[in-house]
Amino acid sequence: MVENMFEARLTRFRKLMEEHLLDAFLVAAAENRYYLSGYEAEDLQLTESSGYLLITPKEQYLLTDPRYEEAAGREAAGYSLVVYRQGLSQVLPDLFGGVHIERLGVESDYLTYQRYRDVERLLKQSRPGAEVVGFDGMVERLRIIKEPLETDRIRTSLRLTEKVLCEVWEGLRPGRTEKEIAWEIERRIREEGAENVSFPSIVAGGPNAALPHAVPTERRISEGDPVVFDIGSKLNHYCSDISRTWVAGSPGARLKEIYAVVREAQLTAQNIIRAGLNTAEADRAARDVIQRAGYGERFGHGLGHGVGLSVHEGPGLRQHNPTVLEENMVVTVEPGIYIPGFGGVRLENMVRVTADGCELLNDLDLFYQW
Repeated sequence: MVENMFEARLTRFRKLMEEHLLDAFLVAAAENRYYLSGYEAEDLQLTESSGYLLITPKEQYLLTDPRYEEAAGREAAGYSLVVYRQGLSQVLPDLFGGVHIERLGVESDYLTYQRYRDVERLLKQSRPGAEVVGFDGMVERLRIIKEPLETDRIRTSLRLTEKVLCEVWEGLRPGRTEKEIAWEIERRIREEGAENVSFPSIVAGGPNAALPHAVPTERRISEGDPVVFDIGSKLNHYCSDISRTWVAGSPGARLKEIYAVVREAQLTAQNIIRAGLNTAEADRAARDVIQRAGYGERFGHGLGHGVGLSVHEGPGLRQHNPTVLEENMVVTVEPGIYIPGFGGVRLENMVRVTADGCELLNDLDLFYQW
């Protein structure tokens, strides 16, 4: 069944290649390698790759080094394994020489400039008239629509994350540091069976809650502080992402107000999200609520983003580069208000787009109703 899944994805990808008149495509991104082959290795850093896929209309090759040879042969059934010991340049000439390539597609988002130049040089040595064509989002165009198995895995990852957040929530109190709480979250996520967190946990209290991507510090939570949590787990390769805002003790009137506005903005967007809606319209629905309340300048990021093999992927729910939502996209809905020197509130759910609305994937509430 799983092998058939990867075969079906390859078939769909080859149709995209045909549409773009490509004779071959070199896949570099770890998530895209896995999506098309089942090869699980991740890249440790930008300049160190665990391998590549070379896909032609009839053949598919997995190129890697001896560190991954055994795992690659086991995980990527159906791929011809090519092992290099002196870098990618060692095997590309033979591969390019054995396949008629006039147009080679590459992932311009994921190849360094040096690797791009090397691939181009080696291709032209084999085929002087050939060209390398950079593409953004070729495999991601398929990944943006989630298969039922993918949605199930995202949901399972989300359940794990919610369980951890609920457990941590019960032990929150003034005096604890952001770092202490963040470490507890990440430890519990691992202990619950996740491969990893899907991104470094955000725990931001008091004025730090005004930083959308705050890094946990040694700051201790004080009475009345808002504390923004933004956390996620990676389980069976799929990510989850959730935000809630906890308040230490009794909130002041201003904090109550902005919390209520953010929650209204979130629900307003969730109520209109459906297949056929432009992502800019979803963003605008939430943004208008915040604008009318007088906090428009304090909501500085998009409403949400897709989640899957990556915690941030298409579509983006924002004003620029809008996308029409399609059934079975999985996206976050996460409006926020951030006030420098005071703090902020962010609330984030995950939803699956349906034909006539959206399915809320979250079970966990943890919303205040003051």
